[in-house]
Amino acid sequence: MPHNDKTQRQVALICDFTGGAVRHRFQFGGGRGQALPRAVGMKGGKTPMVVDATAGLGRDAFLLASLGATVILIERSPEMHGLLEEGMARAQDAGGEVAEVIKRMTLLHGDARNLLPTLSPEVVLVDPMHPPQKKSALVKNEMRLIRNIVGMDEDSGDLMKVALATARKRVVLKWPQRADPMEGIAPPSHRITGKTTRYDVFMVG
Repeated sequence: MPHNDKTQRQVALICDFTGGAVRHRFQFGGGRGQALPRAVGMKGGKTPMVVDATAGLGRDAFLLASLGATVILIERSPEMHGLLEEGMARAQDAGGEVAEVIKRMTLLHGDARNLLPTLSPEVVLVDPMHPPQKKSALVKNEMRLIRNIVGMDEDSGDLMKVALATARKRVVLKWPQRADPMEGIAPPSHRITGKTTRYDVFMVG
C-alpha cells in the first residue's frame, strides 16, 4: 500500500550529520583542498555565502558550513525537506562542533527557481538528480530511495538558467564525471574533476 511504502522510505532514508560517513568526512576530510570547496571559491582565505539549490540530504552544504561558509539550503520535496529538518534538529541538539556547523545552515522549503531571485546569492550550487549512466551498475540503495522521493529533476536546465542569472560570482554544477554536458547550457569557465564526479564552474558577474 502507498502509505506503507512511504513509511518504509522514511525509515530507510535518514539525514544524519552526527555519525557515519558525514562525521568521518567532517573529522578527516581534506579541508578546503577538496574539490567542492575549491569549486565554490574557498581559497585564499575567501569564504563565500553559498546557496545549495538542490539540498537533498544536505551533505555538501554541511561540508561547506564545516569549513566556515554560510549556506542556505533549498529543498522543494516536502518529504526530503522534512528529513533534512529532522537531521539538522538532531545535530543542533547534540551540541558541540556539529551544532556550531548547523548554525551556519539555513533550510528553506520551496522551488529554487522562485527563491534564488530573492536571495542575491554569491555562489549557487546545483546538484540535480543525474541522468542514468550508460554502463552503470545498480544504483546505490540510498540514491534509489532519494530518486523515488524527488524524481528526475527534469527541469534542472531551467534551474541552471535562473542560477546563472542570479548568482553574483559563480554557479557550480555537480555532475557525473563522464556525463554529457547539460543541454542548453553554455560551456563552463573551468572544471574540477574527481573519480566519479565533476564540478562545472561558471564564473558570472
